[in-house]
Amino acid sequence: MSTFTQQIAIRGRGARSNASGRYEAQAREAFDDGWTVEDPQPVQIKTTLSPERAKTIISKNNSPDVGFSRSINPYRGCEHGCIYCYARPAHAYMGLSPGLDFESQLFFKPEAGKLLEKELSAPRYRPEFIHIGGNTDPYQPQERTARVTRQVLEVLARFNHPFSVITKSALILRDLDILAETAAKNLCRVAVSVTTLDRALARSMEPRAATPEKRIGAIKALSDAGVPVIVMFAPSIPGLNDHEMEAVLERAAAAGAKGAGYVALRLPREIKDLFQEWLATDHPDRASKVMSLVRQMRGGLDYDPEWGKRMRGEGPIAEMMSQRFQAAKKRYGLTFRFDGLDLSQFRVPVKAGDQGDLFG
Repeated sequence: MSTFTQQIAIRGRGARSNASGRYEAQAREAFDDGWTVEDPQPVQIKTTLSPERAKTIISKNNSPDVGFSRSINPYRGCEHGCIYCYARPAHAYMGLSPGLDFESQLFFKPEAGKLLEKELSAPRYRPEFIHIGGNTDPYQPQERTARVTRQVLEVLARFNHPFSVITKSALILRDLDILAETAAKNLCRVAVSVTTLDRALARSMEPRAATPEKRIGAIKALSDAGVPVIVMFAPSIPGLNDHEMEAVLERAAAAGAKGAGYVALRLPREIKDLFQEWLATDHPDRASKVMSLVRQMRGGLDYDPEWGKRMRGEGPIAEMMSQRFQAAKKRYGLTFRFDGLDLSQFRVPVKAGDQGDLFG
């Protein structure tokens, strides 16, 4: 692999390199092959989408740092290419790189709807609200044609099963019919991630995600349709976008958001190298400052995975970030307490040929 391909920004991609996954027996190593930035650029990377033959669709976790124990991820990898994405390291399990492979070699679950219907219909199933998109974005560009997320929503709506969705894509408005219908029954809420209002920073940091204005517009459209919306300022990166926290919350509140959340930048495993490589190419003027502030929030390390600390960090920088966030939430009225979604309405739909309820 040429160092040239590592040093230039590949159009429409977030990572600047494609190092081997940590489980591979062989490793790719950069070398100088003589090419320079004055020479013609190589062919742009194309996206591939491959089916994943999953046996189950509902994932379970026992993390004390997230507000859900059940989730559905229609896709592996994400074409949005967000350089900070905490899901990147999982691509190593597929024998692929958490770098460019993560955002160009994608996998989808074509049988998601059928798998979900089977799991929800199991006699021993007990409903707990399901979060959609806890790993990669369920509304990344490939969803326009794959429609896996749409399948999942249709099944959840038929079963009256409560769920939440998180995205940074305006494509979610395609499914406003389902979201509005389920929200009216207290079965649905949506979180929209807005990390910056700066178009240039968004293009660099999240190259194929919707523009900031599109995301604010999605918050308004969802809110106008009666869907409860939370704005997520995630990640909050000290020295890069954290100064926009108040402005993002103010715009989201004006668009109709009722609540807000934030997560401090996390750099587990390969992400720490990918993020620093990106800083060096796209923001060299502030790279050392950003990493210095990040380490001040992580006990001198690039990342601390300890429960209770990994989402917020610790120390004066982290405490100041938290105080600013809480003050902004209060100032802009983003303190609405979302009551629990209604589990009591869950019903397995009667299929053709099933025996009906004698008293129903």
